[in-house]
This record gives sequence, structure tokens and C-alpha cells, in this order.
Amino acid sequence: MSLNLEEIGRIAKLARLELSAAEAETTLNQLNGIFGFIEQLQAVNTDGIEPMAHAVDVVQRLRPDTVTETDRREAFQAVAPETEAGLYLVPRVVE
Repeated sequence: MSLNLEEIGRIAKLARLELSAAEAETTLNQLNGIFGFIEQLQAVNTDGIEPMAHAVDVVQRLRPDTVTETDRREAFQAVAPETEAGLYLVPRVVE
């Protein structure tokens, strides 16, 4: 697939871009280069190749899901202005 200057003008108009003739020519060459590269990639035979989620075999090291800190809720709530049944009481903000 390749574009022509008329199609570049239409795309620029849809994108609300104002392109000079030189900019349109440069854009035409760049987009046609991109489309050429895409065609090259699509020409590669990929039969029998499974899709991959990542290009490299990545293994995430996981640590055991254990509690590493002591429970300090009582210490935190001791300095709070108001608490009740383990909850912090705050002023109402919505009327």
C-alpha cells in the first residue's frame, strides 16, 4: 500500500493540519516508508510460530506472602483525635 499527495492532503485536512507542499512531500515519503516496512514484516512466514506475550522468557520472582511488620494499629489510633471500634472518626464533609 502506498499513498499519494492527494491522500496526504485529505488526511491532513481530517487531522486539521496545515501542510506546505514540502511538508506534504516529506510526510508522503515517511508514511510510504512505514507502509513498506509493514509489508516487509507481513511477508515473513510465521506458520507454526506461537504468539508470545513477551519477547524474552521473563519470570517474576515472587516472595512469600507473609506479614513482615508488626500490628501497630493501637499505637496509631492512640494519637488519633477520635476512634470507635477500630475505626477513625472524621467530621462529616457531605451535607
